[in-house]
Amino acid sequence: MSLIESRLTLTITYIVLGVLTFITLFPIALLILNSVKSAPEIVQNPLAMPESLRWDNFTRAWDDARFPTTLMNSAKLTALTILLVCTTGSLTAYVLARKKVASWKIVTFYLLATTTAPIQLFLFPLYFGFARLGLINNIFAVALVYTAIWSPFAVMLLRTYFLAIPRELEEAALVDGATPWQVFAKVMLPMASPGILTVALIIGLYSWNEFLIATTFLQQQDQMTAVVSFFLLSGQYSSDWGEIMAAALIIVLPVVVLFVALQRRFIEGMAGGSVKG
Repeated sequence: MSLIESRLTLTITYIVLGVLTFITLFPIALLILNSVKSAPEIVQNPLAMPESLRWDNFTRAWDDARFPTTLMNSAKLTALTILLVCTTGSLTAYVLARKKVASWKIVTFYLLATTTAPIQLFLFPLYFGFARLGLINNIFAVALVYTAIWSPFAVMLLRTYFLAIPRELEEAALVDGATPWQVFAKVMLPMASPGILTVALIIGLYSWNEFLIATTFLQQQDQMTAVVSFFLLSGQYSSDWGEIMAAALIIVLPVVVLFVALQRRFIEGMAGGSVKG
């Protein structure tokens, strides 16, 4: 490839990356811009600069959406889901990676089918079952539903990491006197930590933003998640768009900060999971 062709390829690459970056960051920039504007300004021109900064949008959104309570509920639900999915998913993935499963194709089909099955198929039976058991407005019960939904994805991804770990490490640990549980906890889990972190980030993002199940099973105001309380800010006939934008920014900010802080490990984990196994 000549020098001119190489520079042309590099230029096209930078242009494409620049366009994709703009497409990705534009909604976030627009959200930040409109979060400090009044509702009439947003309706008139959402792309214009604000005449004055309306910081009171954040205080009103914080109070009206009951964020001190709902954000804590979202954090509890997300943490419980991550803990359950990573625990059960890593144990299942380790067994499937190390044991010879004769019907592995059937297991794979089952995992893929449960991953793609829409939750609406099970929503009504789940609701009536939970109502009989008295589990409506129970954050732990909703975390169990999330775990059932997203565990197949976690198992499929983590299995590729365990397959990539040499068996010799396990055999050496067993020769040194370690129990099978110690081999899993002290040898396998640390080596599969990039995959576990990747699963935790993805599952955490899904759990934090999930709406349908949360609004169905968590109906009391003191049990609502942040996403549900954000939805309730919209009025039937009119809405304070400045307050809504500020509330959306409050919900999005923790996820963005966490992803930026762990993006390197997340990308490494996704790349590792795509080539191993």
